Amino acid sequence: MLQELLYPAAVVLLGYVVLGITGFGSALVIVPLLAWRWPLPEVVPLVLLLDVPASLLLGGLNLRHVNFAELRRLLPGMVAGALVGLWLSTRLDSRWPLLALGLYVTAVGAQALRNAPSQHRQLAAPWSYAAGGAIGLVEMLFGTAGPLMVAWLARRLPDVQVLRASTPVVITVSASAALLTMGWAGRLSHADLWWRWLGLASVAACGVTIGNRWVRRVSPGLLRKLICALLVISGLTLVVHALQVQ
Repeated sequence: MLQELLYPAAVVLLGYVVLGITGFGSALVIVPLLAWRWPLPEVVPLVLLLDVPASLLLGGLNLRHVNFAELRRLLPGMVAGALVGLWLSTRLDSRWPLLALGLYVTAVGAQALRNAPSQHRQLAAPWSYAAGGAIGLVEMLFGTAGPLMVAWLARRLPDVQVLRASTPVVITVSASAALLTMGWAGRLSHADLWWRWLGLASVAACGVTIGNRWVRRVSPGLLRKLICALLVISGLTLVVHALQVQ
């Protein structure tokens, strides 16, 4: 069992170092790499189960920077979006929504890399309900709503440290909603899932702690560029995945 977890442990450590540095991106690193070893339907719930405590840890380490008001605005839409996603999950061809999401995230990241923060027009707070709905929907359908969260929060939170601290808190809520629906559908009842989670949860915590320490050496300007670059990479990854869906 221990030898079987060596490769997954290295992947999980890398993914959560990325999370610790940028505030998101763990699933986009871990899911495709673990899918080489385990079936995708087993990987997604495992990553969501790891995301909840890891994101809580990162949010707790940066609690004074978290914007809870923005989370409260997103929450109603996230619940509604998750319910719609549950309904659509058995009825919708996922290729085109995933392709549209990937193109959108890529465009947002590329635009943010070109423009200075002061050039971004801050979107009005009422749009948070629609953004929350989109986040809940994407998390339920694809398990990778982190890029969409950052694309939205970057237009609402000009301080990059507040953005980095608030994103994992939103991820925690969104992943928890997805896990509740998976549990209701019986997708969390497999013993292997929980054994893997027990073996990898401490690795995820170590990755978050390492990334959170490394980021202290990074200037806000460089951190913003890292987040925007990761958005572009994330979006392109989603596009490639959408084009490969049969």
